[in-house]
Amino acid sequence: KALSGVGELRPRWKRGLTLVDGSLGELVGETYSKQYFPAGAKAKMEVLVTNLKLAMGDRIRNNSWMAPATKEAALAKLAKMDVMVGYPDKWRDYSGLKIDPADLYGNVKRSAAFEYAYALSDLNKPVDRKKWSMNPQEVNAYNGGLENKIVFPAGILQAPYFSESVDDAVNYGAIGAVIGHEITHGFDDQGRKIDAEGAVRDWWTAEDAARFDAQAKAFGAQYATYEAAPGSFINPDLTMGENIADLAGLEVAYDAYRRSLGGKPAPVIDGLTGDQRFFLAFAQAWRTKQRDDAIKQQVASDPHSPARWRIIGPVRNVDAWYKAFSVAAGAKYYLKPEDRTRIW
Repeated sequence: KALSGVGELRPRWKRGLTLVDGSLGELVGETYSKQYFPAGAKAKMEVLVTNLKLAMGDRIRNNSWMAPATKEAALAKLAKMDVMVGYPDKWRDYSGLKIDPADLYGNVKRSAAFEYAYALSDLNKPVDRKKWSMNPQEVNAYNGGLENKIVFPAGILQAPYFSESVDDAVNYGAIGAVIGHEITHGFDDQGRKIDAEGAVRDWWTAEDAARFDAQAKAFGAQYATYEAAPGSFINPDLTMGENIADLAGLEVAYDAYRRSLGGKPAPVIDGLTGDQRFFLAFAQAWRTKQRDDAIKQQVASDPHSPARWRIIGPVRNVDAWYKAFSVAAGAKYYLKPEDRTRIW
């Protein structure tokens, strides 16, 4: 309560569900994926990811601050980046874990020992790049830096992020921005330290880093002015990597969406243009209700900005957003073109 403002303990059934999810994660995920993630959704996601990677490649080639050799290294890393969608290729075997309906304490203890043994089994073995560190039912995504892979569990591949039944503008604006976010993590201030093979080495030049840092600092200055909760302002240094990935992810997703149109005009649906639906879907994906105490805790310790600023922070730096909604000088979040950050 003191940290997040939560007034009461979660219901027992929710705590029980969390326990099962944590103890039998992939077993739950296998059942979830079979029921809620059809083959058609996986195929559609793979098309989205392909277009996002192509758009990121264009961004790298047209980048103004990277040296030619650095661009080559970046493109090599992008080409080798593995993409995993929905669920792992191979499921974990839980047959060695004894579960007794009448022994909760024993179940927890045996589960902890089972997980410990599972972790130890990887010692002195080659890295299994196909192994996931997130369960399929989680509403999340991640960039496995040392393995040069990006992972999108089935749990996040549902509304408001993704749906087989909506038009491309909505999917690219929502899950597309998430895909772009994870891709660009491979090329940010941390991704620069890991090459295409997963080796730890800095493949940027000193000049690349200096130019990147200058733009990142200017972008961070915007976030330093955002008051996320009364008296609590975003820390631009803590959130730099995630803020840049939010902006770059949105830009790459927009490029991929335009690519998906194949030169044809986007349809107008419910009175909204394709670009308007794209940006609205991006915003809707981040709709969140938080207590001020929780926001203050997040600002103090989380490298991600609070949800509201993960919408406003990026869009006000994207030219297409201004055009889509006719945002003009004098609007609350208007930025002059010369003040908009352009990192990718």
